[in-house]
Amino acid sequence: MDVQTLRAETFKALHDRERAFVLPNPWDAGSAKLLASLGFEALASTSAGLAFSLGRPDAEGALSRDEVLENAGSIVQATALPVAADLENGFGDSPEACANTVLRAAAMGLVGGSIEDASGRVDTPIYDFALSVERVRAAVQAARSLPFPFILCARAENLLHDPTRFADTLARLQAYAEAGADVLYAPGLSSAEQVRSVVQAVAPKPVNVLMGSAGLTLNVQQLQDLSVRRISVGSSLARAAFGALQRAALEIREGRFSYGEQAMPFARLNDLFRR
Repeated sequence: MDVQTLRAETFKALHDRERAFVLPNPWDAGSAKLLASLGFEALASTSAGLAFSLGRPDAEGALSRDEVLENAGSIVQATALPVAADLENGFGDSPEACANTVLRAAAMGLVGGSIEDASGRVDTPIYDFALSVERVRAAVQAARSLPFPFILCARAENLLHDPTRFADTLARLQAYAEAGADVLYAPGLSSAEQVRSVVQAVAPKPVNVLMGSAGLTLNVQQLQDLSVRRISVGSSLARAAFGALQRAALEIREGRFSYGEQAMPFARLNDLFRR
């Protein structure tokens, strides 16, 4: 069995088990190595974290497909863990664009990826329902053409634009599940009741829940009790890192340097990155 197939089988097994797993989101090779050293079982890239690290905004088309895939490839190379990627909207409106992006992601060593139904346009931020389903179906067909199990996650993004559209979110997730998506994901869920409704609507398919943002304060055990199978943290780790940087820089502006007491020791980081 080649390395990518082994990683893919390992990633699939995480989704098949009853116990929930946390899928943290590094934004570069260094953050990936740090997370791997702490015992996490798999990783997934964050497009927002990458955008912020490049000094660009997220969700506005500021990243190209090549940039996202090259970044995800560097994360794949950084550790021995299975890696999935945030493939945004597939980098194109058409179902064919989504399919091509999945195939290119697999060629970079990735064993999973997510396709969202957000267009990136202010006037029409969410794709039409029928087109959204066709886009997921095309991505699934591309994933199934691969010689290993590529876990395709379908994301319904409308709660990020209009929190009142929960019924539409459920309908979209159900349609994406019927189109063959392996995992269903709706960022912006705000209560345990909403999480439970999503899990029940797409059962027995696994559900990914986003944590680390304001509004949802459940822990891993509580999410597992709701039958959530996968937990991600999106851009929150990158934002936490930028928050620490800002606090340290403001302290320097005030003429103090005590932030260094909280910094990771140079030797520990050097040793980690030497491996």
